[in-house]
Amino acid sequence: MTTPRLVILGSGWGSYSVLKNVNKSLYQVIVVTPRNHFLFTPLLCSTTVGTLEFRSIIEPVRNVGFQHSRDFHLASTEAIDFRKKEIVCRSVIAPDSEPFTIPYDKLVVGVGALPNTFNVPGVEEHSYFLKEIADARKIRTRLLTNFERALEPTVSEEEKQRLTHIVIVGGGPTGVEFGAELYDFCRRDMVRLYKDFGLPVKVTLVESHKILASFDKRLQAYAEKKLSMRENFTLKKSTVTEVRSDCVVLKDGSVLPCGLVVWSTGLAPRPLTASLDVSKTRQGQILVDNNLNIVSDPSKDSYALGDCASIVDSPLPGTAQVAEREGRYIADRLNKLAANRDCGPFKFKSMGMLAYIGGYEGLSDLPDVKLKGFSSWFLWRSAYLTRLGSWRLRLQVPLDWLKTLLFGRDTSRF
Repeated sequence: MTTPRLVILGSGWGSYSVLKNVNKSLYQVIVVTPRNHFLFTPLLCSTTVGTLEFRSIIEPVRNVGFQHSRDFHLASTEAIDFRKKEIVCRSVIAPDSEPFTIPYDKLVVGVGALPNTFNVPGVEEHSYFLKEIADARKIRTRLLTNFERALEPTVSEEEKQRLTHIVIVGGGPTGVEFGAELYDFCRRDMVRLYKDFGLPVKVTLVESHKILASFDKRLQAYAEKKLSMRENFTLKKSTVTEVRSDCVVLKDGSVLPCGLVVWSTGLAPRPLTASLDVSKTRQGQILVDNNLNIVSDPSKDSYALGDCASIVDSPLPGTAQVAEREGRYIADRLNKLAANRDCGPFKFKSMGMLAYIGGYEGLSDLPDVKLKGFSSWFLWRSAYLTRLGSWRLRLQVPLDWLKTLLFGRDTSRF
C-alpha cells in the first residue's frame, strides 16, 4: 500500500507545527517553502538592535527530518489545482528555471501573509517591514549607518536630527516591542558607545487608535503612560498618508523628518492566496470550516491555517499562538484520519498575550490574571524561552541575553 502524500506549504508557525506533530510513518511529508528555516517571531524585534543574534531564533526545517532528502523543496508555490490535486512550484534558488508540479493526497496551505501598506504612497519604497530575519538585518544596518553618518563632520545639525529620528507606524505588539528594544539600546548602549553624540535619539510611534488594542484596557493605559513618560519617545495619534525618503506625512499635513520608518500595520494576502479561486474574506483570507478544511474544496483533502486563513463565522487573531494551535490540530486530525478515527472540530482557547515595553517591564494579559512591570517581563522571557523550537535555541538565547547584560549589544555593521 502506497503511503499517502502530505504536502505542506510554508514554514511559519502553522506549517511548522503540522510538520513537527504529524506522524511521519503514516504520510510521506513534503514541504514547499521559499525559506529553509522556522522563525521564532516573538523575539524578532530583539535582533534589530543586537539583544539577540539572528541565528538564535531560527531553526532549519530539515532538522525535523524527512523520509527522503528530496522531500524538501526550497521553492515558491505559484498555483494549486484542487481538482487534479497538484501544486505548481518554482525554485527560489533558480527563479528562471522551469516550474514543476507536485501531486498530493493531503494539502496544508500555511503561506502566511504580507505587511499591509493600505496603498499608502512610498511605503514599499521607503519603509522597513519587520516580518523576516532579512527585515531585522536591514533595520539593524540602517540604524547603525544613520548613527555613524550623524557623527561625520560634514553633516549639518538639521540632518543629524533627521538621521536620529525613528518613526514606527503601527501600535500593535511588533511596533511597541521594537520601540522598547530601541529604548533599551539607546539607554544602555548609545550612552556607552556614542558618548559625544550630542543629540538624543528620538522615536515617534504613530497609531490611529489605541496601542496594543487587543490587550486589557488597564494594561493599555499602563503601556501608554510608561511610553509617554520616556524622554524623546512620542506617541502620536494619527495616520500616515505618505512616506518619503526623508520623512513621513501625516493626515493633518504635518511632516516628520526621519532617518528610518518601520511599518507594522496589519496583514495583506500573498500573491498565491490572492490568485486562488476559492472563497475568501474581505481581507483576502481563505475561508475554512471548523475542521480547517478549505470550504471551496469538496474533496476535504486540503487545509489552510494561520494568517492566510479564517474560520467561517469564527475569525481568530493573526497570532503565532493561533497558527501553532491550528497546526497541532491538523496534525492530530491527519493522524486520526489515517487510522479511520474521527476528530472533533477545532476549538481555540487563548493562553493570553505577552508584550515587552522596555526598561525590564512587560505586560501579561492572561485569562485569569493581568500583570505588568518587572514580574511580567520575567514571565515574558520565561514563556518564550520554553516555547523555542529546539534545545539548541533554548541554549543560545539565554547565552545571548547574558552576553548583552555583561558586555552590551553587538553593533557590528555587516
